[in-house]
Amino acid sequence: MRTYGELFRVPEFRPLFAASAVQIAAMTVSGLALSTLVYAATGSPLLAALALFGSSFAQVVGATVLLSAADRLPPRTALVTVALVFSLGTLGLAVPGMPILGMFLLIFGLGLVNSVTGGIRWGLLGEIVPDDGYVLARSVFNMLLGVMQIGGYALGGVLVVLLAPRQALLVSAGLYLLAAAVLRLGLAARPPRAAGRPSPRETWRVNRRLWSLPARRHIYLALWVPNGLIVGCEALFVPYATTSAGTLFMATALGMLAGDTVVGRFVPRHWRPRLITPLRLLLAAPILLFALPLPLPVAALILAVAAVGFSAGLLLQDLLIALSPADARGQVLGLHTSGLLTMQAVGATIAGLLAQWVPTGTAMALMAVASLLVTLALTPALRRPVAAGQPESVTA
Repeated sequence: MRTYGELFRVPEFRPLFAASAVQIAAMTVSGLALSTLVYAATGSPLLAALALFGSSFAQVVGATVLLSAADRLPPRTALVTVALVFSLGTLGLAVPGMPILGMFLLIFGLGLVNSVTGGIRWGLLGEIVPDDGYVLARSVFNMLLGVMQIGGYALGGVLVVLLAPRQALLVSAGLYLLAAAVLRLGLAARPPRAAGRPSPRETWRVNRRLWSLPARRHIYLALWVPNGLIVGCEALFVPYATTSAGTLFMATALGMLAGDTVVGRFVPRHWRPRLITPLRLLLAAPILLFALPLPLPVAALILAVAAVGFSAGLLLQDLLIALSPADARGQVLGLHTSGLLTMQAVGATIAGLLAQWVPTGTAMALMAVASLLVTLALTPALRRPVAAGQPESVTA
């Protein structure tokens, strides 16, 4: 499978794609609205950053106790349930008079529910498309993320300005409800990928086996840490340019879209390993310029260029898939998603703390320095050849 046309002719790919588009839009609208709401109420860059990415802290909890559910629940039922829970939770966040502590408790709860979603979705995608179409399909979803973030942040920015953050949250809740309907009507009922009941013990056992292989461990770290530190910079967009933060988010999403389009569709397979390190360096290096005072258009252009580097994640996932046992594919990819989101929350927290003491642009530049150092430290391990052979079973 080499073309977008072939991919979209796969029947269940279309509803999964459409529902994901709606959910990404809902998440971007609610994230911008929450960050704006919390910053207006507290004036704290740290709390604004946590409102945007703090739910990802729940990912570390879910990754250790819930992730076995990614292979042991019927995929359609699980995805529909998650969308409905997010709709209700977002309605709760929109309740007038909701205290800040109550908001953060609800944000954490939604993050905990979401901790298994990536594994369920990407495991299901592996069942829907043939093996030779998985990387192309993931690149399309990454492109979708960029497009819908552009649209979602544009919509969120308009709603926040014209209406109010709480009204924007109501729109987000409606979008989650629409996604649930698309998933329920468009996907076929499938049995779980693995036998047995999900449990914290099973989650921990499989995670331990996955982490034990050095090649996989280095790929996970390369996927999580540099990316999470740069997402910490994104968490400062609202304090950096309060009334124009949507522009910066849209520029970042546009760069991500461009990078994933080129890498996922046009880069020959034999070039992919060579591009991993240059793209990971590109992700951070331009953001060093934020140590200087920048006009908004220049800042947006810098972020768009840097965001092309996010496409390195697609190439690293390709390596991860090559080392993924089929009977734990959902948990392998779920661990990637949970670790990535957790590190993004860590990055947002670090960036928010830095911005309490230094100018926001300087804090962003310091986060970029940290990302560059981690990338350089991990590069030698990623250059080592991966032993040929079939990955071991980890659920037996």
